[in-house]
Amino acid sequence: MLLALRYFLLFILLMPFSLCVQADEDGVALLKKIDELFRSNTSIATMKMTITTPNWQRTLEMQSWTQGMEDTFIRVLSPRKDRGVATLKKDKEMWNFFPKINKVIKVPPSMMMGSWMGSDFTNDDLVREVSLVEEYHVSKTELDDTYQLILLPKQSTVTVWGKITIVVNKADLLPLEQNYFNEKGEKIRAMTFSQVRDFSGKKMPAIMTMVPLNKSGHKTVIEYVDAKFDSKLKENIFTLRNLQTRF
Repeated sequence: MLLALRYFLLFILLMPFSLCVQADEDGVALLKKIDELFRSNTSIATMKMTITTPNWQRTLEMQSWTQGMEDTFIRVLSPRKDRGVATLKKDKEMWNFFPKINKVIKVPPSMMMGSWMGSDFTNDDLVREVSLVEEYHVSKTELDDTYQLILLPKQSTVTVWGKITIVVNKADLLPLEQNYFNEKGEKIRAMTFSQVRDFSGKKMPAIMTMVPLNKSGHKTVIEYVDAKFDSKLKENIFTLRNLQTRF
């Protein structure tokens, strides 16, 4: 009888821990789905990026190619003065090419959180140096119509963010908003996802709007105009030679 009681108490003590582990596994699975939403195994996309400040506004048209989470290539198509500017990320290395000065510049790890093309998106936002699943501990909470993922950086993660939260629509498991907090717990910027569309059989938000909360009147909007997934890519796309190709 005493032995049975001990086993019962042990089961009661371990049960919440087991449920917690399961919830974390569910959170990791959902985060992985979101992490890969705009990439898949491969992707080819045409996008518009509109950068707004209190003093000016400009729109870039660009094309991007991705392969898994490791490789990204982005080339600016317009306006004319920026045409040909390109970014290559291969594994954990990143380079920018500026055709006006005919120069390739390697982006050091310390600059991954810097602005990409003067926008409110960082270099890391655009090319995602490492998967969020690898860099953050994740837990999931549930509300009426949404899930909330809470991401806390792992000890080995180098980041300026003390926490990231992602709100996910229960109905389609697509992200609605993503918020970034500093180490003091202050929300520094917010990204919203809108206008779900079908791209080659895959439903995803077509518009991402990034607003830095410490810069009044600033925002950057990325709109996916077209996107294809899991297509076979040319072998030379993710190369330094292609980075410097003029067109």
